Amino acid sequence: MKTKVAISACLLGNKCRYDGTDNYDPKLLNLLKDYELVAFCPEDFCFGTPRPTMDLIDTGKSIEAISNLTGANLSPCIREYAKAFFDTNKDIKLFIGKDRSPSCGVCSAKVYDKDKNLINANGTGLMAKEAKEKDIESYDAEEFIKEFLI
Repeated sequence: MKTKVAISACLLGNKCRYDGTDNYDPKLLNLLKDYELVAFCPEDFCFGTPRPTMDLIDTGKSIEAISNLTGANLSPCIREYAKAFFDTNKDIKLFIGKDRSPSCGVCSAKVYDKDKNLINANGTGLMAKEAKEKDIESYDAEEFIKEFLI
């Protein structure tokens, strides 16, 4: 039985980025050829594609995904999706997220204060946070490639 890996769908070539493009990464997929890949994209699921961008904002109480178009808090749907994904896929052993994504970035998501000043360039996206809280080994895609590319 192959080890199950949760992977950002855009890295597989799915055109689910905010602008309708992908982040297809053949080097990454070659490294993962012996794994069972389980694609996810909370933003596409919750808001469709294309969609307005969002940023992670430190509200002082929590980190929230806020729409750059409307100012709406988009976090509840992303958190619900992440919880349901991991509840459904309890045997995920590895999480690979898209770098810098407010949902999927493991240690590269940008976090801003309420005035949009950058306060942390090494934040964790909302979906990646759920993976880490479940003690799933987690990497940004670029970090995984650097660490494991032979």
